[in-house]
Amino acid sequence: MKPTKAIIMKRITSLLVAMVVLPATLASTGCVAAIGNRDAQRGHGTLGQQLIDLKKAHDFGAMSESEYQKEKARLLK
Repeated sequence: MKPTKAIIMKRITSLLVAMVVLPATLASTGCVAAIGNRDAQRGHGTLGQQLIDLKKAHDFGAMSESEYQKEKARLLK
């Protein structure tokens, strides 16, 4: 079944929120400590943080279950 334009726009919006707004909010509230962590300063974050961000994006509806599982497996390789 081909996704409708509304579903595609919802996913794009959700993904933008998960990738831009959520990390900026966490950083501004002090939830992310990147001092001394070069990967986090470059925007990669630790494996744990990447998995947390991935789960949040999935829970927010930015990706399907199969997309989530595929990305999770890629990170854990």
